Amino acid sequence: MGRMSTEEKSAAPRSLAEALRARDDASLAALLRSRPDLITPVPTDLTQLATRAGTRASVLRALEHLDRFALQTAEALAVAADPATYGELLGLLAGDDPDPVVAGALPRALGVLRTRALVWGGDDRLRLVRTARELLAPSPQHPSPTGLGPTVREATAGMSPGRLQEILAAAGLPSTHDPVSAVAALTGLFTDRTRMAALLADAPADAREVLSRLVWGPPYGQVTHDPAAHLRWLLDRGLLLPTAPGTVVLPREVALHLRAGRAHRTPEPVAPPVTAAAAHRPQVVDATAAGQALAALAMVEELLKEWDEGGPAVLRAGGLSVRDLKRTAVALDVSEPVAAFWVELAYAAGLVASDGEADERYAATPAYDEWRELPAEQRWARLAEAWLLGTRTPGLVGGRDAKDRTLSALGPGLDRSAAPEVRHRVLALLARLPEGAAPDTESLLARLRWERPLRGPRRDETDDLRTRLAHWTLQEAELLGVTGRGALSAPGRALIGAGPAAPEEPAPEDAAGPGDKLPVHRHAPVTLPVLSPAEQAVATAAAARVLGPLLPEPLDHVLLQADLTAVAPGPLERPLAEVLGVLADVESKGGATVYRFTPGSVRRALDAGRTAADLHAFLAAHSRTPVPQPLTYLIDDVARRHGRLRVGAASAYVRCDDDATLGEILADRRAAGLGLRRLAPTVLAAGTDPGTLLDGLRAMGFAPAAESAHGDVLVTRADARRTPPRTAPEPVPDGPPAPDDALLAAAIRAIRAGDLAATAPRKPGPGTAPPAGGEPPRTGAAETLATVQAAVLTGASLWIGYVNAEGAATQRVIAPVRVEGGFVTAYDHTADEVRTYPLHRITGVAELADDAG
Repeated sequence: MGRMSTEEKSAAPRSLAEALRARDDASLAALLRSRPDLITPVPTDLTQLATRAGTRASVLRALEHLDRFALQTAEALAVAADPATYGELLGLLAGDDPDPVVAGALPRALGVLRTRALVWGGDDRLRLVRTARELLAPSPQHPSPTGLGPTVREATAGMSPGRLQEILAAAGLPSTHDPVSAVAALTGLFTDRTRMAALLADAPADAREVLSRLVWGPPYGQVTHDPAAHLRWLLDRGLLLPTAPGTVVLPREVALHLRAGRAHRTPEPVAPPVTAAAAHRPQVVDATAAGQALAALAMVEELLKEWDEGGPAVLRAGGLSVRDLKRTAVALDVSEPVAAFWVELAYAAGLVASDGEADERYAATPAYDEWRELPAEQRWARLAEAWLLGTRTPGLVGGRDAKDRTLSALGPGLDRSAAPEVRHRVLALLARLPEGAAPDTESLLARLRWERPLRGPRRDETDDLRTRLAHWTLQEAELLGVTGRGALSAPGRALIGAGPAAPEEPAPEDAAGPGDKLPVHRHAPVTLPVLSPAEQAVATAAAARVLGPLLPEPLDHVLLQADLTAVAPGPLERPLAEVLGVLADVESKGGATVYRFTPGSVRRALDAGRTAADLHAFLAAHSRTPVPQPLTYLIDDVARRHGRLRVGAASAYVRCDDDATLGEILADRRAAGLGLRRLAPTVLAAGTDPGTLLDGLRAMGFAPAAESAHGDVLVTRADARRTPPRTAPEPVPDGPPAPDDALLAAAIRAIRAGDLAATAPRKPGPGTAPPAGGEPPRTGAAETLATVQAAVLTGASLWIGYVNAEGAATQRVIAPVRVEGGFVTAYDHTADEVRTYPLHRITGVAELADDAG
C-alpha cells in the first residue's frame, strides 16, 4: 500500500510490552486516558501495564467504547491472518474493489485501536491483542459478528487423511502426502479468485442457493444423514465442511470469495449525520428555555413547600410509595413520571433527603434554604448540573428490577452509570446542529448507536437502556430549560462547554415548517470531551451567566380582579410570593399565575399572625388595580369572626363571650363526635385534642383561634421541617474516573522508572550469577555496603531491591550520593527525587551494565 509503518522495521516489537516501551510519553498518556482502568492501581512497569491491557475485563471494556467502524476494523483483524498487513486489512474492509471512503477512514480507525493498545506492530505486521481476538473471533458457541466461520485449517482439524484426499480429488487438486499440505492446497484453491470462480461455475443451482444463504452468516447449517445431491456436491469439494454430526459450516475462505473479499456486508466508515426535524429562531429557543427554567424553579419550590411540614414516609426498602407519588403528582398538577423527575432532581441536587428519625420521612435539607436565597439563574444552574452529572434515572420509576421488584422514586436501584455519558453526548450532538435546530430523533439515535455499537451477551438490554436514556434526556432537558422547542438553548450550550454552532450552517428561519427541507449537519466522529469537575464548575457558572439576562425581572405587583382572584403576570419577588401564597390559593400556573382568595385562605393568613388591617395594606401596596370591594368584604367578614371562639388544651376546651354561640354549637348534630359539654356559660369542654377540635369547628363554618395556656392567641405558622445536614447522592461511576494531567504525568514517570529498574542490564557480583526473570538481587550486608560505597566514589548507578516499612518489596535504580550512619542518600531514578534509605532494608544490590540506559 506504500504506507510507512508507525514502528521502525529495524526495531519491530515482539510483544505488546515492547511496543509500549517504544512509545513516547504523549502516546502512553493517550492510552491511559482512554483506558483509565489500566492505572488503577498504577502498574510497576510496562510489562505489567501490557499484561493488564490484555486481561479479559479490560479488553472487553475497551471494545465496548469503540465506535462502529473502529469495532469493524478490530473484527476484520480478528478473522485475518496473525499478523496481517495493512493491505490485507483494507481488503477485508473494502473488498476486491477498494472503496475510497473506507480507505480514507481506515487510518483513523486503526489509530484508535493502536492508541488503546488493542493493536500493535507496524503496518506490515499488524497484531490484534490475543484477548480481543478471542472475544471477536468466531466459534460455534459465539459466532463472529462478521458472520464468518472458521478457516479451512480449523474446520478440518481432526478430519481423517483419507477424507482430505477425497476432497482434493473431487475439487480437481492433485493428491498430497500429508494432511498439512492437503489443507494448504485446499486453502490455496479457495483463496484463488480465478480457480474458485471456475469451480463454482460448475455448481448446481441449488448448491449456489445454499451458499448464498450461508455467506453472510450464520455460517452453520444442518444436514441429514443422507444429504441431497446438491449438498453432497458441496461436501465432496470441501465447500461445506462437517463440524459435528448433522452440522456443517461454510469455511471462511469460501465465504470471503463469495463476499468479494469483504468481512462485513456493510462497512460503516462514516458516522451517520444528525438531521434537523424543525428549526426556530435562536431567540425563540432561548426565550422558551428561559420560561421553562423559571417553571422548573417554581416546580421544585412548590414540591418542597408541600413537604415543608414533613413529607411522605420512607418505605422500609427506601423510596416513596406509589400512593405518595400519586399524591405528589396531583399536588403539582403533573403526570406521575414528571413528578418522579422533579422529586429525583431535588434529591440529586441535595435539596431533599430523609430525616433519619424513627418515623422516617422525607423533608427539605438545610441546603434548600441556602439554595432559595441564590439568584434564579444560579438556582437553575445547580439543578441543571445535578441533572447532567447524576446517575439517578427517574425514567425507571415504576419499572421492575432484576428481582421483579417495583422501582420507586427516591428508592434504590435507580442508578445507571451510563446516564451522564448519554445525557452529555445527546446535548453535544444537539450543539453540532445549527442554532435553533431541533433534531430528528431517529437520526440522533442512529448516531448514538454508531458511536457505541455495543457487544456482548447483554447487548440488546444495554442498547435498549441507552435508547431510553436518550429519549428521557430529550424530555428532561426540555422540562428543565436546557433545550427550548427541542433545540439546544444558549444556557444549555454553555452547560456542556460547547462553543457556537458551525458558522457555515446558519440557523434557518423560524418560518420553516416540518415539511421543509432542512440542512443536514455532517461532522467528523470527534466527540466533545466530558468535562472534569473543575471544568464543569466553570461551565455551570457560565451557563448561569448566560441565563441571567434571559430571565424577566421579578415583579413587585399583582392585578386584583372583582371575582376574588389576583393575576401575577410574571415571576414575583420572593416576599410578595410568600405572603400571597399564604393569603390565596394558586388556581392556575403558566406564563401568568392566578391566585384565588377564599375564606379558608384568608383565615390561614389570620392564623399566621396577620390582622385585617395588615392584609388591606398589603393588597393596596402590591396591586396595580384598585382593591375590589368583594375582597375587602371577604377579609373583614372572616376577620370579624376569627378568634371569637378560643380553643385550648384541657384535653381541649372552647370559650366564647357569647353564650348563644356556644349553645348553637352544642345544638349542632355535627358536633356530636367532638364530645362537647358546657362547663360554664362561656366555656365548653371537649373530649378531643385541640387540633381535632379546631378542624371540627371550622368544618361547621366557625372561625376559631387557638390559644395558649395563658389565654393568648397562638400564631400558627407552618413549621419548616428540615433534615440534619445531608450531602447530595454521589453518582455511581462507570469504571474508574478519567485521570487528570498531573496524575498521568506521575503515573508515566513511575511506570518508566519501574521499567528501567526491571529491564536495565546488571553486572553480576563476584561469584554470583545475574538474577533471573527481573528478580531483585540478593547480596549480603557487607557486599551491599561495599558496592554502595564504591558507587559513591565512581558516581555509578545501582539496581537495588528494597523493602519498605509496610513490607512491600520494590526494585529501584539509584545513584548513591553518600553513606553514613546506616543510611544511604541517593538520587532515586524511580521516584525522580533524592531519598534516604536504611541500609538494612536493602535486600541486594547490583551494578548496571555499561551499556544500560
